[in-house]
Amino acid sequence: MTALPDLDRRPSLARLALHRAAIELTGFLRERDAVVFTLALPVVILTLLGSIVDGVYPGSEVTSAQYLAPSMIAAGIASTTFINLGTGIAADRDDGTLRRLRGVPMPPAAYLLGKVLMALVLTIGETVLLLGVAVAAFDLRLPTEPARWLTFGWVFLLGTTACALLGIAASSLARSARSAAAVMNLPYLVLAFISGIFYTPIRALPEPLITVGSLFPLKWMAQGFRSVFLPDTILSQEVVPSWEHGRVALVLAAWCIGGMVLCLTTFRWQGRRGR
Repeated sequence: MTALPDLDRRPSLARLALHRAAIELTGFLRERDAVVFTLALPVVILTLLGSIVDGVYPGSEVTSAQYLAPSMIAAGIASTTFINLGTGIAADRDDGTLRRLRGVPMPPAAYLLGKVLMALVLTIGETVLLLGVAVAAFDLRLPTEPARWLTFGWVFLLGTTACALLGIAASSLARSARSAAAVMNLPYLVLAFISGIFYTPIRALPEPLITVGSLFPLKWMAQGFRSVFLPDTILSQEVVPSWEHGRVALVLAAWCIGGMVLCLTTFRWQGRRGR
């Protein structure tokens, strides 16, 4: 007697998420203009600002361009995750993709994890590209100590996760796909400035702006990456003469938890105009 197939056996959440990530990544890569502009934006900003700013910081051999490079890695991660996920999910909601996906036997978490995994792949490629430009054009020295690369790893994972979750949550603020870019870009640009990304060194910012910027993950991501690629002699240009790795980890982990809570409480599968 032939055994009947197990109809209740379903793919795991991890397998569904990987499958959805492959679909998302394939669809994104087909949009060549989106790929080029997404990966090129932080590289172009680094090249332009790095060519404009000049000088060596007192007491250190670090140039202004080298100080800027690690901060631009943080900005690139935030752009690829927060902005791209926010606008992409808003577009899926606006054109009915989310509504159709809810009708298939796939858990909602698989869709969201697929989006996050796609963003993670893009941020890895973007980071490699940024480091290549920084090394070739501005003589940024890559660390040789394993401990520094370990720091890079946890800052990268925590920062990417936090920004991705915040992008998913913020996607609900846009009333349509057309308005999503403006809604996502405004907070990103404001935080980039008050987090010391485009204004170096960070200790030159007004104290109230430093205080506000310290409440958000971008400032701590940039500080964590600077601790990886820059020597300790540059600490005189930081807000405090320490890399504060414990506080960096605490703030980024807190935003990961907060971002998850925001996703669970604010995420909508249907647009406001569809109610």
